[in-house]
Amino acid sequence: MNFNSWQFLVFFPVITVLYFTVTARVRKNALSQLLLLAASLFFYLCWNPVYLGLILFSVAVTWTSGILMSDHRSVSRSTGQKKLILASSLILNLAVLFFFKYYNFFAGTVNSLFGQSGAGPAALPTLNVLLPVGISFYTFQALGYSIDVYRGTVKAERNFLSYALFVTFFPQLVAGPIERTGNLLPQFKIDHHFDYDRVTSGLKLAAWGMFKKVVIADRLAIYVNAVYGNPGVYPASALLLATFFFTFQIYCDFSGYSDIAIGTARVLGFNLMTNFRKPYFSQSITEFWRRWHISLSTWLKDYLYIPLGGNRKGPGRQKLNLLITFLISGLWHGAAWHFVFWGLLHGLFQIIERSVPERINAALNKVPALRVCITFLLVCFAWVFFRAGSLPDAFLIVRKLASLPGEWSGYLAELPQRGIVNTVRVAFQLGESKHGVIYPITGFALRAFGFSVMSVIILLMSDSWTRAVPGTKRVMRVPLVLRWAGYYALVLVILISWNAASSQFIYFTF
Repeated sequence: MNFNSWQFLVFFPVITVLYFTVTARVRKNALSQLLLLAASLFFYLCWNPVYLGLILFSVAVTWTSGILMSDHRSVSRSTGQKKLILASSLILNLAVLFFFKYYNFFAGTVNSLFGQSGAGPAALPTLNVLLPVGISFYTFQALGYSIDVYRGTVKAERNFLSYALFVTFFPQLVAGPIERTGNLLPQFKIDHHFDYDRVTSGLKLAAWGMFKKVVIADRLAIYVNAVYGNPGVYPASALLLATFFFTFQIYCDFSGYSDIAIGTARVLGFNLMTNFRKPYFSQSITEFWRRWHISLSTWLKDYLYIPLGGNRKGPGRQKLNLLITFLISGLWHGAAWHFVFWGLLHGLFQIIERSVPERINAALNKVPALRVCITFLLVCFAWVFFRAGSLPDAFLIVRKLASLPGEWSGYLAELPQRGIVNTVRVAFQLGESKHGVIYPITGFALRAFGFSVMSVIILLMSDSWTRAVPGTKRVMRVPLVLRWAGYYALVLVILISWNAASSQFIYFTF
């Protein structure tokens, strides 16, 4: 069930009313937990009922391992036994993740190596299995719990109902945020009653997330999908614009999902962790990863980078740890070499940042806007490898982008004859709209191009406006009449832009 579907617009109000009715009339926390768990399992059943068993398997394994690691009677406190239990939990969960997400990638790589080396025919078969929605998210969340219990930072949860709800809670089940045990699990121990201010705050945040997805991301996706779907036929200018559009498409798509998840959870009384903090205003790649997909970056830091040694074992080891962490980050996003290369780029960018002479850093610090621009361009460049259909496609796009100066000089030479409007159409492969029919190769008319550029500007202005104060609090400072006019306008634009066949969120595939 997509957030941007009519089914969810029916499902969520019904669950909200039922939940607040139960918490108001029945003073038994178990009943409210059971209601939310049933709602969460139904939410996932709408994707594929067959794969519900995989979540329940992960829940059972990690819950049992937590009990065993903390049970004085069945297991002693020896480090060796706890390590064995933790290793078993990790292996079982990662084996499921590997089978469904990475086996075909592994088999294809091995078969390719054998084929190229002349060692014989491909030996490993590939499997025709559907990737379970959200498997990377709920697997990491469940494994985080096992590691926390092993470390002793949280106590093992003995209430199976509470723990199952922690892993399957529907607002963040399929695309995060990847929650921490200490933050979310205790919140299921209490009933949350209706609170007007909290509910309206959550609805505002969810509406803004829906605006980013439906109005901005899905509109930008039309152009991006056309150009990146066949990069060989498009000029460098179109590829540049598609990369720029994708930079904001993925931000609006994923942060939009996070806003809806956090907002809907807030309506019910639950506080999820912040997943984005205006990442495109970052002054370094290191800062970018403190602002982008925060739940994943902090997870990798706490459960991979620091255990590898972090920055405690010298500069050389720190660089290696960074590379390993970001290679894993790339692989987490997708079982393909272009994702791995994207992760490698971000690791290399951070290593280079740490090697920049102090005098250059001091000079750049005097011009923060320049640092923001440099970081933004590096992030855009890396997105090429993330969005491309394959590594060869990504390198083809990079080679074409390198020809931009020559291409633009040709457009400038023809500018007096063509005029500005027609030059823009030719450069970006835009078309004209006649009688409501669009005839460009990209499926994008000049009017749609203008609307998309304007929506990106509005997004940047909004992010700039709310950098110091959260958006929901900033909005409350606006005069009442203007505020309500803005609410109605926001909802109206969402409804006008709504498409019953709207695309699913990008990170559902991870």
